[in-house]
Amino acid sequence: MSRHLSLIFKNSLRNKRRSVLTILSIAVSLCLLGVLMALYHSFFHSEAPEEQALRLIVRNRVSLANPLPLSYKQRIAGVNGVKDVMVFQWFGGTYKDARDPANFFARFAVDPEKLSTNFPEYKMSEDQWKAFLSEQTACIVGRKTAARHNMRPGMRVVLAGDIFPVKLQLTVRGIYDADRDNENMFFHFKYLNESLSQGQMDHVGTFSVRLERVEDAGMVAKAIDDMFRNAPLQTKTETEKAFELSFIAFLGNVKAFLLLICGAVTFTILLVAGNTMAMSVRERVREVGILKTLGYTPGAVMGLLMGESVAMSILGGGIGLGLAYGLCAVLRESPSMFTDMSRITVPPPVALIAMGVAAAIGILSCVVPAYNASRRPIVEALRFTD
Repeated sequence: MSRHLSLIFKNSLRNKRRSVLTILSIAVSLCLLGVLMALYHSFFHSEAPEEQALRLIVRNRVSLANPLPLSYKQRIAGVNGVKDVMVFQWFGGTYKDARDPANFFARFAVDPEKLSTNFPEYKMSEDQWKAFLSEQTACIVGRKTAARHNMRPGMRVVLAGDIFPVKLQLTVRGIYDADRDNENMFFHFKYLNESLSQGQMDHVGTFSVRLERVEDAGMVAKAIDDMFRNAPLQTKTETEKAFELSFIAFLGNVKAFLLLICGAVTFTILLVAGNTMAMSVRERVREVGILKTLGYTPGAVMGLLMGESVAMSILGGGIGLGLAYGLCAVLRESPSMFTDMSRITVPPPVALIAMGVAAAIGILSCVVPAYNASRRPIVEALRFTD
């Protein structure tokens, strides 16, 4: 079959308009399929980085809207396998204008002296760390958010609370870098706590727990939850990655949704490619008769026809994957909403699956018309005039 490659590629583009439109339709569909599979892989199959795998999140068992007493922090710190515990309070609030989605970024009140220990992947100069620790109204911002809002050390930032009825006057004292999750703002929990009314003070939405060893995650999580099993406010402890996925779950069954969309896209491509190949084979019935007259076997004829279909599908799939890589690059630069998108890409396994789908579509869309054409008698094929 290799000696017929030039004939296969030539015949693939004999009707240039139809071939180009078919290739583009496959490319767009494979682009969408590639992005969806990249999201699925990122959400449900990617391994958590080592730093993230060493962290647990402790929250109220009922919901995130129900806070936990600050006193839980010391009790959690005493559990075997726990290296450190840090307040990790979501603030929310409004920066500038809440109607502009670009102004949304995560804002957390934390124990500043524990932030570098619990999140060692956050890199910042020693001078900026010292400035952040020494000033109660100081904050630090991720590089991505700082670049988007033109923030720089010394800049004043005002956050108007929504969950908490306070207005915080913060000063940017540092810009941190990280391979992932570099869009947050962190400020002193003590500043927030002292700004609240008596009824809201000394309560925390979540605690971030740093483990001694990754393999102790399940044991430590169970020990923490068991410790508060009979308390008025029970806890739910889970890995940081599982905690992030719980926000995605707010959108519904995302896993099933992505799989259904992938299936629908694949079926649509199959219909488009099948229609194109059926038209192409029908136009060339007489040519098939001539090839068989020249000695081509039915298997060779079928291979030529299917080769054309696979060639167009593979070409469209390659273009679609290139577009998918480009869209993932755009997503990496866009603001994260429910989960960190800074590391989303089309990994090699997903790329191989996408190209496999493209090849399978090329085969399945042509197998029936190619088989029928290759088995048509020579006389009948030569008489065909439709």
